[in-house]
Amino acid sequence: MSQYEASACSLARHRQRITEQDLSFGKVATSEKKGEIASNGAFVRQKNRFDTPFGSKEGELPVEKGRYRLIWTPLCPWATRQVIAFKLLGIGEDVISVGKVAPVRTDKGWEFSLDEGGVDPVLGIRYLPEIYAATDPEYQGRATVPTIVDVKTKKVVNNDYHRLTNYWETVWKPFWKEDAPDLYPKELRTGIDALNEILFNEINNGVYKAGFAETQEQYEVNYNLVFNRLDWLEDHLSENRFLFGDRLTDSDIRLYVTLARFDTAYYFGFRLNKKRLRDYDNLWNYAKELYSIPAFRDATDFDAIKRGYLLGAAENPDQILPEGPDNSVWDEPNNRAEKFGVLKY
Repeated sequence: MSQYEASACSLARHRQRITEQDLSFGKVATSEKKGEIASNGAFVRQKNRFDTPFGSKEGELPVEKGRYRLIWTPLCPWATRQVIAFKLLGIGEDVISVGKVAPVRTDKGWEFSLDEGGVDPVLGIRYLPEIYAATDPEYQGRATVPTIVDVKTKKVVNNDYHRLTNYWETVWKPFWKEDAPDLYPKELRTGIDALNEILFNEINNGVYKAGFAETQEQYEVNYNLVFNRLDWLEDHLSENRFLFGDRLTDSDIRLYVTLARFDTAYYFGFRLNKKRLRDYDNLWNYAKELYSIPAFRDATDFDAIKRGYLLGAAENPDQILPEGPDNSVWDEPNNRAEKFGVLKY
């Protein structure tokens, strides 16, 4: 058995350790008292409404150059990982065009205020909810990023951030650059899927479950969930360059986007103040090495992250933007080459 197969098996077994308590956030949606807050004070993220997969089978979204537009903001971790995948794989704007909304969401939803005239040049809308309403007048949820719009029909076709990167990594292969990395290799998919589920529940969405909790109990449960998993990842990365040995995969993209926001937004804004990312030796050097890769660096906008999380917070009514943290430290050398050799991915 290769080290990659062993890693996949190990992570698949590790999946069994997710407890009923860890997954309880998904079981209380029927008792919501308002928005995405359940009656027990837990944050319950809304489900994705548009989840038709890309592919060649009947009923799937056709894989067609120039057909779609990705809407994102560098504030959002779910959206940022789409852009990282595009850059790593070489999927250019001639294949899927990209539109960007401002990082501070308004009371009317995500706004195209960065574009000339405050209107998306392709879709002709000012606020993202406009195209959700045009797609489904009965839709009552939030208009979310990432959003994939069919530019022919001017309708939303997919906002399923759980699976979007996997489509870019598989059925969109005809549009990859020549030397694109295989981020979702077949022999590792069982392990990647298992780890991604853990990362979503305990890290990516875990920070929100702690930050948006409305009871002390729910906050503490998810605070411990996040830091217990970070401790596990710190240990795992002491012996592995990436989450799957020396293979850069989809899982690394998913972990990175949360790590990149941790000290700037989650440590203070979400009261996840046990440790900063830079207080972990392996996680911090791992994150800095990923940041040194142009695809990760170019998709990371620390100012947008800070503005989006802190100027959009109800706890900051005077709209005061903190001066720190000092994000120039991301440019400092990391020790991963010393431990694992020259970077290859």
